[in-house]
Formats: sequence, C-alpha cells, structure tokens
Amino acid sequence: MVKTVHVFPHTHWDREWYFTTSRSRVYLLKGLMHVIDNLQHNTGYDRFILDGQASLIEDYLKWRPQDKNTIKQLVADKKLIIGPWYTQTDQFVISGESIVRNMQYGMDVCNELGTYMNVGYVPDSFGQESSMPQIYRGFGIPDTMFWRGVSEENVNHTEFVWKGEDGSKVNVYQIPSGYYIGGVVDETQLDKIMHQEPFASIVKRSTTNHIAFPNGFDQAPARKDLPQMIKKLNTVNKDFNFEVSSIQEYVDAVKSEKPDLEEISGEFTNGKNMRIHKSIYSSRSDLKKLNTEIQYYLVNILEPVLTMGKHFGVDYPQGAVNDIWKLMFENAAHDSIGSCVSDTTNEDVYMRYKQVRDISTNLVEVTLREIATQIKKNKKYEITLSVFNTLPVQRTEITKISFYAPSKDFDIVDSDGNSVDFSIESCDDQTEYISGQTIQLNPGEKIYKPEKIYKVIAFVFAKNVPAMGYKQLYLSENDNKNKAIENINDRTLENDNFKITVQDNGSLTITDKNSGKVYENQAVLEENGDDGDSFNYSPAKKDMIVYSTDQPNTVSVSKSKLVSLAKIDYEFSVPRTLKDRAQKDCNVKMPVSLEVRLEENSPVIKFSVNIDNHEPLDHRLCVDFATGISSKVSYADQQFGTIKRPVYREKEMKSWEANKKNWNEKPISIETCQSFVSLSNDENTISVFPKGVREYEIIGDDYSTIRLTLFRTYGMMGKVDLLYRPGRASGEKVIATPDAELRNDLSFEFGLSISNKKFDDSDVAAKAKDYDTPEQYYEYANFLNGRLIFNMDSVDRTLDENGSILKTNGNLILSTLKKANHRSGYIIRFYNGYGQKSTNDEIVFNKKPNRVELVDLKEDTIEKLPIVNNTVKLNNITHAKIKTLYFEY
Repeated sequence: MVKTVHVFPHTHWDREWYFTTSRSRVYLLKGLMHVIDNLQHNTGYDRFILDGQASLIEDYLKWRPQDKNTIKQLVADKKLIIGPWYTQTDQFVISGESIVRNMQYGMDVCNELGTYMNVGYVPDSFGQESSMPQIYRGFGIPDTMFWRGVSEENVNHTEFVWKGEDGSKVNVYQIPSGYYIGGVVDETQLDKIMHQEPFASIVKRSTTNHIAFPNGFDQAPARKDLPQMIKKLNTVNKDFNFEVSSIQEYVDAVKSEKPDLEEISGEFTNGKNMRIHKSIYSSRSDLKKLNTEIQYYLVNILEPVLTMGKHFGVDYPQGAVNDIWKLMFENAAHDSIGSCVSDTTNEDVYMRYKQVRDISTNLVEVTLREIATQIKKNKKYEITLSVFNTLPVQRTEITKISFYAPSKDFDIVDSDGNSVDFSIESCDDQTEYISGQTIQLNPGEKIYKPEKIYKVIAFVFAKNVPAMGYKQLYLSENDNKNKAIENINDRTLENDNFKITVQDNGSLTITDKNSGKVYENQAVLEENGDDGDSFNYSPAKKDMIVYSTDQPNTVSVSKSKLVSLAKIDYEFSVPRTLKDRAQKDCNVKMPVSLEVRLEENSPVIKFSVNIDNHEPLDHRLCVDFATGISSKVSYADQQFGTIKRPVYREKEMKSWEANKKNWNEKPISIETCQSFVSLSNDENTISVFPKGVREYEIIGDDYSTIRLTLFRTYGMMGKVDLLYRPGRASGEKVIATPDAELRNDLSFEFGLSISNKKFDDSDVAAKAKDYDTPEQYYEYANFLNGRLIFNMDSVDRTLDENGSILKTNGNLILSTLKKANHRSGYIIRFYNGYGQKSTNDEIVFNKKPNRVELVDLKEDTIEKLPIVNNTVKLNNITHAKIKTLYFEY
C-alpha cells in the first residue's frame, strides 16, 4: 500500500543562541518576508509552520506592521500556521505558572491574528515534563509533537499515548530523529531517501500509512523549489506519495486510521537517540539562581499582593504584569534558560531578569504602601510596620527585615498593645542621610520628624498573621524591649525541633528532638572538577574531590531568644585548572562561608553559602546531606505536584554499558526539582529546599545522601568527547564562555527539613511553599516620604487593623492568585502536592463572591460552583491535579 508522506515546511527559529535576539530578529525580518512571498505567489507552496511560537510573528510585525492584514489572511487560509506557544519554552527548569502563562500569552497573540495550531509542538525542548499532558488538556489540546526524551527502549512506535503524572492523557506524534531530517535533502538520491536512515526506521516504527517529513532547519529560509522537489520525489518513489501538509493535517490523517496506540507514562528524559542535556539545570548557576528567585517572587509575592491591592481599591497594573511575564517567556526559551548560549547572549538574559526584578519589586513596594496607608492607625504611634501574608493560611513565623527606628531603644507592638518579639542583628545611625531625604509638599505642615534615625536589621516574630491578608504593627519609642543577637562561645544551636552541633571538621550533627534520631555528617561541602560545557556537566577525566571536612575552619556562633546563627568559615585549597586537578595540586584558595540559621519553632533549618570563586576554574561545588534513608526513589516536586524518580536508572545504565556508541548521553541520575527534593521511608522524611540552583543527585553506596548542586563553572559553549556525553560537541566548540567561569563572589540559599513521618504526612510541599514565600513588611511614617520612597498623596485610613481576603485549610498548594486575563474577576489555582494521597480543601472568602467557577487553563468556564456560607469546597483532589477557579464580586 502506498504510504503518504506529509511534508510540512517549517523553520526552527531560536530567538537567541550563540547569536543574540537582535541578530536573530534582523534575519527573521528577511526570512519571514520570503515565507510570505512563497505562500502568496509560489504555486504548490501552501503551508508554513512558524515553529509553534507566536513571539516570532510579534517580533516581525513590530518592524513590518503593514503586513498584519496579509498575515491575518494567510492564517485564515491555513497557510501560515502559528502558535500555540509564545516562545519554545523549556519544561524542567521553569515553573508551571511560566509554562501556563506562555501558552496563554501565545494563544492571545495568535487569536488577534485569527487562530493557532492546536497541537503542543515542542521540536527542541530538552525532554518532556510529566505535567504536560494535564497542561495540554487544560488548554483543550489533545495532541503533542516533540523530538527529545523518548527512544525505542521506551516505546515501539512513533505514535503513542502519554499518561502524565496526574493521569491525564494526550496523543504523541514523535519526530524521533529531529525536526530537521527533511530540511537537508540530497537531491541525487531522491529515490532512496525513504529507504535510508533515518527515514527507514521512521517508516518501520509508524503505526499507520502516514509519515511525518519535517522540511526545515535552524534559522533556515523557506525552500522555494519545494513544490518541484515534491514532484521529483513522487516521480521516483512508487511506494510513497509526497504532499505539502501541516502537523495538524498529519495528526488528523493518523487518527483517521484509528491505530491501536501504546501507552507510556511519566517524564521523558531518555538520551539514547538524542541529547537531553540533563545537567543543564546548573549551567550559569548565577542566572539559574536569578530565575528561581524571580519565579518565586512573581507568583508567591507579586501577584497575590497586587490581588490584595485590587481587593482594597488599588489599581491592578495588568499591562505591567504582562510585560513582566513576556520578559520571563523570552528567558524561558529552551536555549536561553538552559544558558547554553554565548556570553553576550547571557548578558541579554541577565538584563531581562534585572528588568523583571526591578519592575516587580517596585510594584510590590508601591502596592504595599497603598494598602498600608489605608489601614487604621493607633494615634499613639507615629510609625506603622504592616506585615503582609501572601499564603491562604494564617502564619506565625520569624522574618528578617530592615526598617528605620527613631531610637536604639524601642518596642514593636500589635494593635492590642502586645509586644512582638524581635532580635536585632545590626543598628546603624543614618540620621543625616534619612533626614535629608524627606520632602514636604507643604513645608508649613507639621509632621513627625525624629531627632535620630537608625537603620535596623532584625528578625521579627509576628504571630497569627491573617491568611492572604495583613496585620498592623507599630514601633513604640523609648521602650527598651529590643534584644541584640550576641556572640557566644558555643558550637550548639537549638530550638523546639532540633539541636545542631558544629563538629571540629565543620560538619553538622543534627538531633531531631521529635524522634530522638541523630544525623551526623550534615552539610558537607564537596568540590570537584567539571570538564563539561554549557550543555552538560561532566566530571574531569582525572578528577579530584575536595571535601570541607578536610579543610581548616573557624566557627562563630551568635544567639538570641528568637534565632541562633552559626558561621563556619572554610579555607578551601583547590586546584586552579583541570590539569592541576589531574596532578592533585591544590594551588589556589577558595574561601567559603557557610551560615546555619535556626529560628524559634521553625521546622526548617536555613542555610546560606558565600564563596569567593575568583581563582579556581572548571569546577563544581555541592552540599551533601546524609539522610540514613536507603532509597530506590527520590521525591521531588515538578511543575504541578510531586513525582517519584529512580535514584539509579538501572535498565538504561545496563544498555549504556553494553553499547555506549549507541547512546548520545550517559543516563545519569542528576535531576531537577521546583522547590524540594526528599528521601523518605515509613519513619522519616528528609527534604532539601533549594533557592538557587535546583539540581540534585542521590548518591552513596545505599543511595541515602542528597547532593545539592550549588554551582558549576566551565569555559566553553561546547566541547567534544565528554565522559557523560561522548562524541561531537553540543552547540559551538569554537565559542569561549569566560563569563561562565563565574569568577566572582557567589551566594546561595537552601533549607533542610527533617520529619519523623512518612512523606505524605510530612507536608513537604507546604513547608517548601512557606519557606519560599516570606512575609512582606512595609514601614510607614511621614518622615520617610521623599526621595527614599517617593512622595504620594495621603489617603483615608478606612481598613481594619487586621484584614484577610480569603483562607483555605492548607491541604492544597497555592500556585497563583491573580487577576483574570480577560474578565473582571480573579483566578486562583491550586494543586495537590502530596506524593500519593488525594485531599480535600475549601476556600473561605471574607466577602461573598457573586460568582465562583471551575475554569480550564484558558480561564474558560467549565462549571459554576456553589457558595455556601462564603465557602467553596474542593473535594477529592487526586495526586498532582490542578484546580483553577475564577471568582468575582
């Protein structure tokens, strides 16, 4: 039977890589003009797929707006095929909200031009994340086409059913040899093309008589003679009929034959037939840290704060938020977030992060100010210190903040006059500077101006801060209630949950008071060589591992009632280069400072590491936690929910060892997470919460040690013949990346949780969310108005001293609370963060909404939900399920 070969013309257009976005856009302008000309005037050239990313068409129209109507017509005629993404997003390093917003934004751009391709097309992302089937289904997308992550060891055919972590299913149409296989065609062998590799195997593995033939390449122009080439192909191939087609037409044709498809599940990170660059999670660790911090800030702080502001009458700056997310989407493109790009391109990536950070932090500051100045104030106090909680549960915890005090002797009190515990880390006189910043629009108005002004950094213990709300606090002058953190001659930190002892070798011994178990050799720093490049970590061929326990150290401890701090300073001696490492020559210094922080009542031990990395090159620094839990799987959170991963990929490793030449990458077990990684058994759960690089590996003879990557460095974009990635270089082997050596002062934070319960009873996801969502404080007094925080008009103080907009039981994890994209109300999204069990929750609104709906990820209505006593119940939310609600007043 004659098989139909669906030739779909396309381009895979990286917006930036070894080149910058600016250079790419210049060439895109020319390339897309030629595409449009072909689609309009080249008979038989009837389709072109613009890489599944709407950003390209948006870039083009900025410079050629006169072509908008032409493009609309080509989209309507199904000739120019755009979307559904905004950019070709990564699926592992970025957050679930980033993925969802990317698709939302891409669809919006496409809808303005007509429509979008309703296929989850991801030609080059480095693996497939197992939340994607649920995300696709949430957008009404039943099918996906991708390249990387699956080989014949996983599935027999190129068409199959993919079952995601939550149980959602989509149809997969894999392009197993890449998006470029039909882009470079030897016209002297057109009669042999379908009988030679890779097409011979593709034909064999197809479930139907329809074959995908992607005709395109990286940044490649449209092939003008494609219609003529197809005529030649049909002339010399009797068993195949070639036709210009599209991805959707190919998918529909496969479905028409109703094949019996295999079903496979989970995430796809198999690197046998194609590279998936598993350790790209730590490339340019400085930028990965920025990405982590900013993603947390946008969904945990910015959007809830803006939503609270809207609730209390403050304008929601939707345009600014859109611009923020658009910058994040540009950085989320697989090469950009992977950092497998040139140094100059990474400069652009950094600048986008800087813009997002600057805009978002200032939006939060001004919104908190507009709320805080509406809160009723006790006239007894001149200075307010409003604390805001952006989680939907009441909180009692310690936060490190800075503020200005009119005296070294003061107290912090709540609205009932009760003292709030705090401990001062530093108190510096800034009277001259701050007094000079004050601006009065009416100089004759009498305002409060203290004689002295001190900048205070302190740990403040606010109790019972309302869920998704605020609590008004005050600075009370001349009350000597403050306690400084004092240096002591001790090596022990202690609270109700833990006792931590710093050993002579710098390691920690942690006693869990709830179980009595003692954990030795904790927080051991491990330094080794990195012979990899921007795509892959790879150990040095002659490596040398340097441990903190073998380095000289000094220890200092300080304590107060609220917090205990231990600082361990290591004088690391390490090799300067890989050549020195091979010779075991530790010839440069790498000073490292590890700070351990234990707060009253906290279930999380907090760490920060500072490194002077000016001297060593091509190396990696990790921190190890010996859990004592021998494990076959690790628990980690993916984009929405928790996934269990094997700590050792036994089947794949056997295949690798038997035939390394047939593998593109060694099947290592270096993994990534969103906010936590855990080892667990029936008695204990140990979890690490990274705030920087989110890359881990479970190591040790019994796989009981969590190794968290802090950073790694390298000097080339691409290198050949790595231990973990043999053969050719990925990327460009002639492009040096000296900035990726990170010769600077570096800092990273992470947390540690120890529970005497099994994983699902340890509330790991909720603890991680709390750790990543610090309470926000806003200080206000008239003397602070001016150049310090700008001057704004005064407003009436009508809000209660304590306020909340909604609360939950905390069984589900809040993903976002924001304004709806195209309606007047709000979107709140949750997911089940447990390892296995289903759960129930409820949303209790402070003010009864007029309407609450269950909606999909496009924010379209699924069903209206009943509201009883201001409460909406969410029942039987199963493992890793997303629930999105719309509500309006």
